Amino acid sequence: MSEGKELSLSKLRAGDRAEIARLVDAYSANIYRLALKMLANPQDAEDVLQNTFLKAIQALPKFEGRSSLSTWLYRIAVNEALMTLRRRKPEINFAHKPEEIGEGELHLNELRDWCCLPEKDLISAEAQNYLDQAIQQLSDKLRIVFILRDIEKLSISETSEALGLPETTVKARLLRARLKLRELLSAYYGERLGTEKSR
Repeated sequence: MSEGKELSLSKLRAGDRAEIARLVDAYSANIYRLALKMLANPQDAEDVLQNTFLKAIQALPKFEGRSSLSTWLYRIAVNEALMTLRRRKPEINFAHKPEEIGEGELHLNELRDWCCLPEKDLISAEAQNYLDQAIQQLSDKLRIVFILRDIEKLSISETSEALGLPETTVKARLLRARLKLRELLSAYYGERLGTEKSR
């Protein structure tokens, strides 16, 4: 994120209040959006946002800059959101499993081609709302990878670093998330395409 590049790491480490305020301004919207999409609860997202910056400010003097500031903040935010998810569902385990790279869990039903849909149908508020609902139907493991990579636009390596997962696992989960979303959205866009053709 370009706004973060102008921040002074030395000032942040020294606890410069103005620089910390700039850090919060630069990343608040992104971290809130990430938390909201992960948790689907505005109050929980607010809590994650607040806790992320409280922990980041406490840890800034020890931040060595081995990763980018944005990746480091995302990692804190992801950990906060995952703790919230674990409180809701204690049985969840987000750790890497080697066997996960297979596609055994994918049950792809009919996939339709959306190439002929007018652009306005692809980007309408209704379509965006349906996409948001579909994202919430992904498993927590798939949803977080999809959000970081395809919504927040982190690279595979940044997503891997933020989640503490091998890149191969990130790629596998991303593929599964995209395929599952395509399946979930096929019915929605199939109906729109049928409506267009009947006109």
